[in-house]
Amino acid sequence: MNAADTAFLITATALVLFMTLPALALFYGGLVRARNVLSVFMHVFSIACLMSILWLALGYTIAFGEPGGLWGGLSRAFLNGVTPDSLTGTVPEVLFFAFQMTFAIITPALIVGAYVERVGFGFVLTFSALWMLLVYAPVVHWIWGGGFMADGGIWGETGTRDFAGGIVVHETAGLAALVIAWFLGPRKNRTTPPHQPGLVMIGAAMLWVGWFGFNGGSALAANGQAAMAITVTHLSAAAASLSWILWERIKFGRASMVGLVTGTIAGLASITPAAGFVGPIAALVIGAVAGILCQEAVNLVRNRLKIDDTLDVFAVHGVGGIFGTIMVAVLGQGAWIAQLGALALVGVYTVVMSAVLLKLVAMVTRLRVDAETETNGLDLSVHGERAYELNS
Repeated sequence: MNAADTAFLITATALVLFMTLPALALFYGGLVRARNVLSVFMHVFSIACLMSILWLALGYTIAFGEPGGLWGGLSRAFLNGVTPDSLTGTVPEVLFFAFQMTFAIITPALIVGAYVERVGFGFVLTFSALWMLLVYAPVVHWIWGGGFMADGGIWGETGTRDFAGGIVVHETAGLAALVIAWFLGPRKNRTTPPHQPGLVMIGAAMLWVGWFGFNGGSALAANGQAAMAITVTHLSAAAASLSWILWERIKFGRASMVGLVTGTIAGLASITPAAGFVGPIAALVIGAVAGILCQEAVNLVRNRLKIDDTLDVFAVHGVGGIFGTIMVAVLGQGAWIAQLGALALVGVYTVVMSAVLLKLVAMVTRLRVDAETETNGLDLSVHGERAYELNS
């Protein structure tokens, strides 16, 4: 065991959990109507709790149990065989488990942004649980757990390059979000502006800081690769923030604060798959393009396809992750067949399985709340609480 690597990964693990609790909750919560903000907090917080237990029971062993094939088996269920002395690389395996658990928490939590303000609480927990075990964990195994898309797999000696989750996290969450949003249909009122942009900015700032753990920690060591990953993460976020508001200014004549921080998230998502493989100049290019590309994706999904992906999960996370994964090949850091093939296979699997799970969950719990509950807001109607005395 290397003490420096261990201390670094402990810090990174805390930072990635910080990205969900409280960062993502605040970011999403500020974007909805005031009468739904507590429901968003409830969804994100409950998912964090449930995914933690499920990752211990089955998620970790499905993802990292035994290398090769389609899944990792059940040998590591409930951390069977894992002791304080077990190592993954130079760090304790139990710490590697905890670090990966924070990824398993935030990925289904990202999907929350697609269905806020109109879904039942039972759906949130049931779908998230099944999706994490049957979609997220197998995809982790395929790419990170020594599965069939890793080095030596179907793509040859060099497998899919996904440093911190462009495919594993952002493509899967983005596509699942798009499927759910299309299936549910639009909200009754989809024109109300964010009730508290201040919360949005605070949440985005926390996500930016937490992303240092997300990308830097994926090096699994306190080394130069981790340092470069943190540096390029920051630069991509900065470039995308500025390109987003510049494009807003050109198109609409003004730059918005919500647009600025949404650009930040686009830059962070886009650099994620490439963070361990590229340098500062490439990061600036990736971020600058992502700010414009993801903004145009928002316009496509919202205004042309008329899909109410409420908080633009697919346009920002999905498109950003896909773009960053392709850039790994463009920059010569990964094989084209491995990058594009993985995007295609994981994309098809995610869409099909997400649709199947929606149908199955619909058999046991109501997906969408009734019109009265949606109009009055989920906070008071579903949870018996409200965030403010005066609601928007």
